[in-house]
Amino acid sequence: MKFFLISDNIDTQMGMRIAGIEGVVAHSKEHVLSELDKAAEDKDVAVILMTEKLVELCHDKVYDIKLNRRRPLIVEIPDRHGNSGISESISRYIEEAIGISI
Repeated sequence: MKFFLISDNIDTQMGMRIAGIEGVVAHSKEHVLSELDKAAEDKDVAVILMTEKLVELCHDKVYDIKLNRRRPLIVEIPDRHGNSGISESISRYIEEAIGISI
């Protein structure tokens, strides 16, 4: 089982590559959705790392996979600018998954 990165910038991709994680850089919604579909169908990919910007760009698809599939796990990571809204994402995910607002 392996990790796969979908990033919106080369810096994140290079940092992950140093850690042994392969991935792609995508900017358009169509490209992100295409790469997300490929990674989700790859039986070897257990975890997909995605930058915040791309999760927001493809919010519906990402949360559909999170809520309706056991695998792969999609993890939202902050981008190089550190504009993290992870707590809002987690709260939104819990609300969508079980209907409780925290």
